[in-house]
Amino acid sequence: MSKNKGGSTAFAALQNVGKTFMLPIALLPVAGLFLGIGASFTGASFIKMYHLEVILGPGTFLNHLLTIFNDCGSVIFNNLGLLFAVSVALGLAKSEKGVAALSALVGYFMMYATMTSAIVNFGELGRLKKIGGLLTDMLGFTNTMNTGVFGGIFIGLICVWLHNKYYKIKFPDAISFFGGTHFSPIAGALAGIVGGFIMAFLWPYIAMGIAGLGTLIGKSGYFGTFFYAYVYRALIPFGLHHVFYLPFRQTAVGGTAHIAGKSIVGAQNIVFAQLASGQKISWEAARYFAFEFPVMIGGFPAAALAMYHCAKKNKRKDVKGLLLSSSLTSILTGITESLEFTILFASPFLFWGIHCVLFAFSAVFVSLLKIGVGFTFSGGLLDMILYGVLPGQARTNWIALVPLILFYFALYYFVFRFAILKFNLKTPGREDDEEDAVLHTKQDYVNEKNSEANNDSANQGADSDSNSIPAMIVNGLGGKANVSTLEACATRLRVSVKNPDIIKKNLLKSTGAVGTVVHGTGVQVIYGTKVSTIGPEVEDYLGNEG
Repeated sequence: MSKNKGGSTAFAALQNVGKTFMLPIALLPVAGLFLGIGASFTGASFIKMYHLEVILGPGTFLNHLLTIFNDCGSVIFNNLGLLFAVSVALGLAKSEKGVAALSALVGYFMMYATMTSAIVNFGELGRLKKIGGLLTDMLGFTNTMNTGVFGGIFIGLICVWLHNKYYKIKFPDAISFFGGTHFSPIAGALAGIVGGFIMAFLWPYIAMGIAGLGTLIGKSGYFGTFFYAYVYRALIPFGLHHVFYLPFRQTAVGGTAHIAGKSIVGAQNIVFAQLASGQKISWEAARYFAFEFPVMIGGFPAAALAMYHCAKKNKRKDVKGLLLSSSLTSILTGITESLEFTILFASPFLFWGIHCVLFAFSAVFVSLLKIGVGFTFSGGLLDMILYGVLPGQARTNWIALVPLILFYFALYYFVFRFAILKFNLKTPGREDDEEDAVLHTKQDYVNEKNSEANNDSANQGADSDSNSIPAMIVNGLGGKANVSTLEACATRLRVSVKNPDIIKKNLLKSTGAVGTVVHGTGVQVIYGTKVSTIGPEVEDYLGNEG
């Protein structure tokens, strides 16, 4: 019993930390777009290939403008640690979130100032220079160490803990001005000083350990690549994939490289630094990304086609629009929540035993073919064009993706069709009970369950908004009193509840949710990209009702 409770607490803690990562991660597609367009169209090979010297050559107006785009995109990737520090504090603060974010900002700069000064004043400079690869210049500091997102998360967690503990602190009248929220930035500054001293002496060993882990993974070859891709995809239903992939993308676990005179750590940072500098993209770094393209562009649409062909003939017309729109979304943007959770809820074995395995083999194939195509958000066609086609075949080997995408289309179609028919899986259009069909409308469910929903809404049945989507979501979560925290992620609502046993998955499903994952007191209600509009509406409803 206690073991389960401990696991649930750990899951909830990881979920809470993981959701804070989404703010800076959400910036990456825009930053990558600027960097991709800027670097690709000003690249010497691109200009020479298409004879665009007059329009895009050095000294032209467009070249100067696109160089600005390049620089604007690079500044985000170069300062992700700072963004993560602020984001962690902002996301985990119980109240006065703006003050918490400011505290983390102050703490981050203090940490770097202290660390940089301690390196010089305590005689560490010479030793670190001998190690090599650790010292760099950043944030205006010379001969400092880049702690990356780990440093940002480290100081962000400390600052938000201090903020939550002391933002209401009271001092004697003589110094009362420094109490309350005024104390949070002060505590953040002190935390930064202590953290900087710790990092000055501890970070070299942490950095070497992380680099060693990256080397070990690299030496594990295709098995390590397979393992990474499988675990990454298997964690999707739990929303913990951000926690897993972040070290590979943003730290030395994903590799190190010297580019344009700078030491770059993290697979994603390496790919985009090479893109910005006009170098050939390293397939060793891009392998953490390129494996998604065959599945997003080829595999998922094929799985959807297999579901359509396996649906009952009288239901094919109903599921056609759903599957077609989900397939186009997967192809263009790489967003696959609706299809993946349809697979998961049809059969866990189909998801973890077949889909995740095929996904992992894609990582092996792109490594064998040495494909150097990266992305900022997901492996859709738009990212493939930006970071594969535009930089050129010589730099990315993007053409090798084409036959692999076609192969994965055929592979997913025949494997999924066989599994669905062989095991009689209840994919869309194959439900035994018409009332439980996935494609039932919201109103069908509301008409049948209206009295139950009204009873659960604690005498809110007379409220004209009781059948609104936000009200139904709150009721499905057990009512307002059961909701501790609620935030919208990229594709899902992340909720902490007091009693998970009173959650009504069917009611949440009737609001358009693709699925609901409950683990302890942590709940995730998956809506796909439309969560960006649903989330604020639910938050407003909770606030208005309060």
